[in-house]
Amino acid sequence: MLGVLRRKVASASSLGKSMYAVRPAVSTSRISSAATEEILLLPRQCGHARHFSHLVLPGCSQNLRPERGAVGNLHSSLSQQICIRPFCSNSGDLVDAVVPYMGESISDGTLAKLLKNPGDKVEVDEPIAQIETDKVTIDVTSPEAGVIQKFVAKEGDTVEPGFKVAIISKSGEGVESVDHVAPSEKPSEKEALKPTSSIQEKKEEEMKPKVETAPVKEKSKGTSPPPKRSATEPQLPPKERERRVPMTRLRKRVATRLKDSQNTFALLTTFNEVDMTNLMKLRSEYKDTFVEKHGVKLGLMSGFVKAAVSALQNQPIVNAVIDGDDIIYRDYVDISIAVGTPKGLVVPVLRDVDRMNFAEIEKTINELAKKATNGTISIDEMAGGSFTISNGGVYGSLLSTPIINPPQSAILGMHSIVNRPMVVGGDIVSRPMMYIALTYDHRLIDGREAVYFLRRIKDVVEDPRRLLLDV
Repeated sequence: MLGVLRRKVASASSLGKSMYAVRPAVSTSRISSAATEEILLLPRQCGHARHFSHLVLPGCSQNLRPERGAVGNLHSSLSQQICIRPFCSNSGDLVDAVVPYMGESISDGTLAKLLKNPGDKVEVDEPIAQIETDKVTIDVTSPEAGVIQKFVAKEGDTVEPGFKVAIISKSGEGVESVDHVAPSEKPSEKEALKPTSSIQEKKEEEMKPKVETAPVKEKSKGTSPPPKRSATEPQLPPKERERRVPMTRLRKRVATRLKDSQNTFALLTTFNEVDMTNLMKLRSEYKDTFVEKHGVKLGLMSGFVKAAVSALQNQPIVNAVIDGDDIIYRDYVDISIAVGTPKGLVVPVLRDVDRMNFAEIEKTINELAKKATNGTISIDEMAGGSFTISNGGVYGSLLSTPIINPPQSAILGMHSIVNRPMVVGGDIVSRPMMYIALTYDHRLIDGREAVYFLRRIKDVVEDPRRLLLDV
């Protein structure tokens, strides 16, 4: 009677119900031996029950656990099988050197130079390539110590952040067969040309008779003499004496911005001259004491920066900018200092310079100038700026008309110091004089404000005591 009852329970229509009927009586930890025996009798009659038993039994020893435990054991066994796949055991040896993040305003760059060759050993964070952007040069560093297996990119390629540049082997395996060739050359191309060289030679031999017959017919017709040059035609130099070099991204960016400045702004320049006697005397008297206390030399640039701050505070319109139909007045003073580098012009920014003293200005200028020259200056150190100072006098410039650095509204140009005869107190004396120039956007700044601005700089530089007294 009991056997007949069990066969009926094992039918497909009542299988699920019998299983769920047994499950509520089961505790969360163990299943009773009676219930276990009844479930184990089911696989003899039903394929579904057999499938269920195969899911449960591998994860259990003698007693069955609940179904969730069985599924958990199943996932754990599957994850163990995935972890022991042979192709994953060697994948940790190779790492990729990728292009780093270059700043919000920079979306791509040019791979300017490869600093290493395939097969070279590198250390962690050692530069292996240089990326040239519109503003700065960024290094691609090695994420791990090892040997460069190969370069994926070549010089001149346009790359984006995250682009793979090189593959590095931490153990150095698989690198011995790599030839030390230029990144732009592919070994496969050289090898592919070798077997086909004999075939190409045969084809050339077959083609030679056909090619040689053509010029014979042309000679029989007669050759016309070359046209004679007219006396007025200019004699141009040969192309062999010219060199064509592609523009760097920095140079193209500078050219675009300066041309946009001319096309957008109503540029006008006003001039003045400054007697540098008192500022140079102040510098010569306190330069040794200044170096001993602050560890930096006292230059003339800090005096002009402080004078520009005073002039910007007296004429806030020069520190403003046009934005559509509005004028944005800035209540801060961030002065950009134009620095010429071998790769191009960069303009690092002195932040909140109105809160700095002479020593802080000199230290910041020296640090930013060194970074600009070495190519290690960052995008953040050049972003922004409300006014620019350009010192062409360090190169010997006597007079110039600087171009505004967008989106600013004015730029101050400094020039070389030259001793000239000046009338002082009715007498003609020799004085160290400097021409200064202010180029401004005439749409926003009138000539009156521009002249007052230069006059304020002239007054402060010629009498630095005005800064102390704020007069």
